[in-house]
Amino acid sequence: MISIIVSIRNQYAMNSLFLEALKKYTYYPFEIIVIDNGSTDKSVELFESFGAKTIRNKGNYSYPYCQNQGVKKAVYDLFAFFNNDIIVSKNWDKILVEKMKQETLDVAGFGCNDPMEKYPDIRPLRRRWRLYKNPLLFVLGFGKFSLETMFKLMYGDWDKWVERWNKNYQGILREGISGSCVIMTRRGYELLGGWDERIQAADFDIYLKTKERSLIYGDIRPPHNIMEIYIHHYGRLTLKKDYVPFKDIQNIISAKEKWGNKYYNLLKDLNHEEGRKVG
Repeated sequence: MISIIVSIRNQYAMNSLFLEALKKYTYYPFEIIVIDNGSTDKSVELFESFGAKTIRNKGNYSYPYCQNQGVKKAVYDLFAFFNNDIIVSKNWDKILVEKMKQETLDVAGFGCNDPMEKYPDIRPLRRRWRLYKNPLLFVLGFGKFSLETMFKLMYGDWDKWVERWNKNYQGILREGISGSCVIMTRRGYELLGGWDERIQAADFDIYLKTKERSLIYGDIRPPHNIMEIYIHHYGRLTLKKDYVPFKDIQNIISAKEKWGNKYYNLLKDLNHEEGRKVG
C-alpha cells in the first residue's frame, strides 16, 4: 500500500487525467495526500471527491516543503512523491513493490521521458514529446482535449505501447532518479532526514544524499530507476501557465551551494552503475 503525495496549483484538466490514470492502473489500495498552493479552479475539490486528504497552504510553496508536509499525514510506509502532470501505467505499483523488495531499494524511480541524459534511448522520447507538446499547447492551450491529443499522438494505444516497453526493459535497473516520480520507503525517508527544504532541485539532492550515505555508511543503496515501469511526464505545465514565486524563496539555495563543486561532481560520478539486468 502506498501513500501518494502530490502538490498542486490549479491545472484542473491535468489533475483530472492524473487521477483517472491512478484509478485505472493502480493495483494495490492507496491514499492520496494533496498539498494545494492556492488553486482557484476547483482542483482541490476534484481531489477531495476522489477521497484525497488535503492540505491547503496560504500561498505557493516550494516542492520539498510540500513533500515534507505530505509525509506528516501519510499512513503507509511507502511514499510516492508524484508530480501532478504524470500518467502512470498498468500495475506500476505491483511491479514497484516487488522490485524494491527484491533489490532492497529505499529510493527508486521509473523509466520515464524525464531528462536522463546518459541514456540515449530516452533522448528520442524527449524529442518526440516536444514535437507534439509545444505546438499543441500554443494552438489549443492547456485544456483536457489538448492534453489528451498530444498524449495520443505520442503513444497511440497507451496500454500496448507500455506492454512493449515492459518486455523490452524487463528486469533492467539504472542508477539515477526520475524527478517527476520519486519513490521512497519510510525507512529511507528517515535515514535521509526527509527533503531538504532549501533545495528546489530536490530530486537531485535526494539522489546525492542517498549516494553519499551509501558510500559512507553502506546502509542504503543509491537510487535506481526500475526501467520496466514506464511513467509519462507532461512536464512543467504549471510553470508555463501559472507561475507564482514561492513564499519560501528566501530560503532556497542551489545544489552546488550546498554540496560544493568538487564534492557535487564526485558524488555525481563516483561508483556509477550502468543499467543492468536483474532477476
